[in-house]
Amino acid sequence: MENLEHDFSEIAALLGDKSRAIMLWNLLDGRAYTATELANCAGISLQSASNHLSKLLKNNILSVAKQGRHRYYKFSSPEVARVIESMASLLSFQKEHQKIKKPKPTNFTYARTCYHHLAGEIGVKITNALIAKEILLLNNETYQISEYGTQWFSNLNIDIQELQKQKRTLAYPCLDWSERKYHLAGALGNAFLEFMLTKNWFRRHKNSRELTLTFEGKKYLKSLLDLDF
Repeated sequence: MENLEHDFSEIAALLGDKSRAIMLWNLLDGRAYTATELANCAGISLQSASNHLSKLLKNNILSVAKQGRHRYYKFSSPEVARVIESMASLLSFQKEHQKIKKPKPTNFTYARTCYHHLAGEIGVKITNALIAKEILLLNNETYQISEYGTQWFSNLNIDIQELQKQKRTLAYPCLDWSERKYHLAGALGNAFLEFMLTKNWFRRHKNSRELTLTFEGKKYLKSLLDLDF
């Protein structure tokens, strides 16, 4: 019992710190942020923010994802996020607390390619829909294709078994730099994008990674994944 009381008091103290509370509050939007962004929103130095983040990582409150030369922090699990959200009404923030703003929406942040797979707001929404319909299964920050998902992609002439033979990862979450949420990458992400381009669901822009979602794309994404664009 003493150990439980000690552990509980440590977690309570960890979450009760004003700077950490502000950083955790910003993370409730589901996006991932850099230490610099979290330091700015809490009005503290980068060094201080890094110390706070190290404690949150050590106690499995947060996890960190590396994308290029950047490190992005987010909640370690949906369960942790729900606990923080339930506490939000009890937290007292300073008036100078600043909410981190998303990048200004543009055609490029809406739909673009990223290492041969679909990225941007649309890429994240499609990936979330694939997970919601259990076509993709999220397991320990990796994607697995369900039996239903294998058949679903087969109906689009995307052969999962053939993709597994390639010398690359079949499917994995790639952190979207504008959305700060994950989209589908890997051999499957590449095959799915190529299928959608072939079917004219998306159109490429010359000398740009920007993509345009077509009327056909809107129609079939609504039919297949119940997505409205």
